[in-house]
Amino acid sequence: TEGTASLGLAVSGGPDSMALLLLAHAAIPGRIAAATVDHGLRPESADEAAMVARTCAELGVPHQALRVRVPRGNLQSEARTARYAALANWLRDTGSGALATAHHADDQAETFLMRANRASGISGLAGIRAASRVPDSDLPLVRPLLDWRRDTLVEIVAQAGLKPALDPSNSDDRYDRARMRKALAASDWLDIPALARSATHLADAHDALKRLTDETWTHCAVLDGRTIVLNPPEGRYLRLACLKRAVEMLGKPARGDAFDHLLASLERGEGGNVGGVHAQVQNGQWIFRPEPARRN
Repeated sequence: TEGTASLGLAVSGGPDSMALLLLAHAAIPGRIAAATVDHGLRPESADEAAMVARTCAELGVPHQALRVRVPRGNLQSEARTARYAALANWLRDTGSGALATAHHADDQAETFLMRANRASGISGLAGIRAASRVPDSDLPLVRPLLDWRRDTLVEIVAQAGLKPALDPSNSDDRYDRARMRKALAASDWLDIPALARSATHLADAHDALKRLTDETWTHCAVLDGRTIVLNPPEGRYLRLACLKRAVEMLGKPARGDAFDHLLASLERGEGGNVGGVHAQVQNGQWIFRPEPARRN
């Protein structure tokens, strides 16, 4: 509608984000701006940012290249954190009302199947939301292309006479995603939009279960200093969800199967250690405490 704030676009230079740029320019001309994050991790990234800048100049769309420094460690995770932090700062500087990314139906389906192949629970299988928040901020994040297929977006860019970057993605699962993409291309019986909708349904279910977990935690858990006393609720899902929350509050992240093993141990009346947290059973209650510091 007229008078709404402008929309900031994350445009990497790949066909998906270039299609987003073209579609947004056609739909709301004069009310968009674009940014390209250059992680400095690939030699061609600067050229890709320059290509996006030239296209934006031709369209009359304001553009800014955001150079970020990626710390050592989990490279892809750190790159994602740096990318969204830079985009959030850019949104605030430009006064854009929201950030739009080019995630589409194929992304949704690939992520769903990759996580299902790893035996992920509902939280992991929950699909990408059409609207959420920029990580570590209160800024709106929208994904207007979740119902669009990759092939359609590629065709839009080709019809515009543009040559996008081959694959500037900084996905955490680039190798696995490439394998899944190849497998999906060879399986013509799979309905990609239907898989994407299933992931969306699971996202809705996950949100409802999180609200139920919050209510259950309020009634079943008591925090006493650095000790959590939990009256285990009915139902495996809620017990596991509350167990994970207790460990995450007192310790550090752990693998999903570690939580499964601890849950089984507690249900047998035994205890165990996960993520730097010791758990034990006392009078039917589950007691969680940080593990004592190890002596050298």
